[in-house]
Amino acid sequence: MTIATFEQQAWSLQDLFPSLDAPEVTTAIEALEERVQMIEAFRPQLTPDIDADDFVGVLGQFEQMVQQVYRLMGFGSLSFSSNTQDQAVQAWRARVGQLIAETQNRTLFFSLWWKELDDAKAEALIAEVDGLTYWLKEMRLKKTHTLSEAEEKIVNLKDVNGGAALNQLYASITNRYQFKLEVDGEEKTLTRGELGTFYHSSNPDLRAAAYQELYRVYGDDAPILGQIYQFMVRDWRSEQIVLRHYTSPINVRNRANDVPDEVVNTMMQVVRDNIGLFHRYFKLKAKWLGVEKLRRYDLYAPVVETDKTYPFDTAVNTVLDSLQKFNPRFAELATRVFTDDHYDSEVRPGKRSGAFCATLGPDMTPWVLQSYQGKPRDLTTMAHELGHAIHSMLADDHSILVQHSCLPLAETASTFSEMLLVDQLIASDDDPDLHRDLLFSNMDDAYATIARQTYFAQFEIDAHEAIHNGASIDDLSQLYLDNLREQFGDALELSDDFRYEWIAIPHIFNTPFYVYAYAFGQLLALSLYGRYQTEGDAMIPRYVELLAAGGSQAPVELLKQAGIDPYAAEFWQGGFDIIRKQLEQLEALPFPA
Repeated sequence: MTIATFEQQAWSLQDLFPSLDAPEVTTAIEALEERVQMIEAFRPQLTPDIDADDFVGVLGQFEQMVQQVYRLMGFGSLSFSSNTQDQAVQAWRARVGQLIAETQNRTLFFSLWWKELDDAKAEALIAEVDGLTYWLKEMRLKKTHTLSEAEEKIVNLKDVNGGAALNQLYASITNRYQFKLEVDGEEKTLTRGELGTFYHSSNPDLRAAAYQELYRVYGDDAPILGQIYQFMVRDWRSEQIVLRHYTSPINVRNRANDVPDEVVNTMMQVVRDNIGLFHRYFKLKAKWLGVEKLRRYDLYAPVVETDKTYPFDTAVNTVLDSLQKFNPRFAELATRVFTDDHYDSEVRPGKRSGAFCATLGPDMTPWVLQSYQGKPRDLTTMAHELGHAIHSMLADDHSILVQHSCLPLAETASTFSEMLLVDQLIASDDDPDLHRDLLFSNMDDAYATIARQTYFAQFEIDAHEAIHNGASIDDLSQLYLDNLREQFGDALELSDDFRYEWIAIPHIFNTPFYVYAYAFGQLLALSLYGRYQTEGDAMIPRYVELLAAGGSQAPVELLKQAGIDPYAAEFWQGGFDIIRKQLEQLEALPFPA
């Protein structure tokens, strides 16, 4: 492929709005109000005898309203991620959040009417609509958990200054944290993202110091952050269990994903049944590191010290090349993220930690955030987030209402793209240290994405029940420590400071039970990648079809079309069979003299 030049920079949000106070923002808000009024004008026509043309018309207005909502909410969210300490952004985001809640309340009558409509009439109307069959049917499945219009309006308003406010408070508190770490005799002041690079340091004392500093800072605020979590969990139970009558806290997420409890339970049980594979790996890693037993501080330690770094331009071209060799269309789509200035790769204070991809509609290239620092792991992160972007863009011929896939399938393309990159790096670089580093990193990532995330989800299940029964913050920290002991068994030494780790996991706060989607997606991607290795290019059309479907079909049905039975433990075990082979490859490597 042609080598292009890419510079590390902040993203541009010009495709949304020029600034917080730009006239275009006022115009967008006015256009949203007009759209809402047009939908409200349809209300008298929403009767059991509604004309099909009128139904299609109101759906069109609803779709355009959602597009405008995504633009406004996305601009606020991306601006906040760029600088979580910007008070003007915080205020703007809160104001727009209130506006969106009011918009949802004013148009709530449509979904409530649709859920109550007679089945025969609903099926007749669905037949008149292109591309939204699954969305319309799935909405009706939530009928038993839907409240009255007045109650739903109260919940929407409550969430703006309740759960959403608590989430923003947690983000504002934790993203202002600065961490002190002595490196080469010099005390450095670091962001969390910068601190995290030292978890992978070849210096065991530096690894330990980095973790200790992380949990010192979070531990100091545990009484406050823990209370935020307790309030959010109680709010979740009050709304979802007491008012909406979901069967369990995690059942809310499963139903939102349209993935049956049985599938999720089977997947989680298979993960726990295979935890011994990771115990084997931890013991192997200890041997490579020359220690009797790993400490938890050593979990992501490099077994082969490599000083290899990648300039940003080299990294982008390497990732794009791996995509090009798989499918030129994938490389073309990924390139758009950079050429449209939608990639924020700078390292700067106040920027949200971690990495993500945000899709704000089929008419816009997704935005990707990462704090790129040149390590091989930064390349895999780049490939991961670009995989998300590719997934979205492959589905951009769908309505905004069904472009996004459910959370468990949303991790498929990202993980698959990482695998393509690792193969590319191994094939293109003959450095044996890099090869071994990548193979060990693969196992590290398999643990982090599959076992770790599954045990996070198990902690959430246990924590929700414990808080309901009156657990204190110290009780939750002990519960988390017990969870870690099951994960690691006797394979490593676990220090007490990790009791505060749960407080430092944003997903647990802002999206309850989101995390099992990582394990789901990773095991699915392992299976698909295994097929790619055996079937070659013949597998690609089915894979593209799976991604291009977005959220337009039920996830279980999509998987069945790809020849996958997610109810079967054997399918999930297949992912672990691949992990076992990778582990055996590592076990067969000769130890350094």
